[in-house]
Amino acid sequence: MKSRVHVVIYGIVQGVGYRYSTYRKALQLGITGWVRNKSDGSVEAVFEGSHEKLEEMLSWCRKGPSGAYVSEIDVQWEEGDERYNNFEIRH
Repeated sequence: MKSRVHVVIYGIVQGVGYRYSTYRKALQLGITGWVRNKSDGSVEAVFEGSHEKLEEMLSWCRKGPSGAYVSEIDVQWEEGDERYNNFEIRH
């Protein structure tokens, strides 16, 4: 059974390759969903996959790529419904 997690990441997370690095990590883990920059300087993402893989993704998001500084991450767990077929960067 798939789970879904909706996250908003705050800190120095734009202009440091956070979205692209998130995309690569999600593909590596076989996670579907999306990631995008928000106008307030945060990054928002929805991840869908096994609970174990989502925990691994969240652990990565708390650090991000080199150059990023994550000050806070809001996490909302949801029931997955296999809404996404791939992982994409949204603009």
